[in-house]
Amino acid sequence: MAPAPCTVRHARREDIPSILQMIRELADYEHELDAVEATEASLDATIAFAPDNVESTPAAPNTEPITRTRPSRCLLLFNERDEAAGMALYFYNYSTWRAKAGIYLEDLFVRSSERKKNYGKRLLVELAKEVVTMGGGRLDWSVLKWNEPSIRFYESLGANPMNEWVGMRVDGESLMKLASLLE
Repeated sequence: MAPAPCTVRHARREDIPSILQMIRELADYEHELDAVEATEASLDATIAFAPDNVESTPAAPNTEPITRTRPSRCLLLFNERDEAAGMALYFYNYSTWRAKAGIYLEDLFVRSSERKKNYGKRLLVELAKEVVTMGGGRLDWSVLKWNEPSIRFYESLGANPMNEWVGMRVDGESLMKLASLLE
């Protein structure tokens, strides 16, 4: 089944309020709304945006340069009413075993009122096209173990769970402590 009529493009600065609202909606869905620290200013400083009125598609990204401090891009999906209905926020990664770049999908989100229209599938297809176009090796992401509907959806598209891997993270006070460990 094809997605409902929609448009996908890279985010522009004018889209920051919609991106932040979808981040909050996703955090609420994941029962972590209080953990959101993102602001319009921090998103403005960390996402490589497409210039206004410039074509920027997954197959031909035309955004600001990716840098250490601006490492991510955001695809937005607009419904038939030209409303932001979903997003895929991502950055580039690297596989040492394949010696190829890839994409890590940090967040995929489709607004609850827009689900069951294949918008999530459309965003993943667009990211897969970008990986293929750049000669990349893989598209990676994580999903919460309790999110069975999403897991089933991803598996229906050919995704394989990485059950042998354990996600690790250092943040907050632990990050500060690790950074100063050998001082």
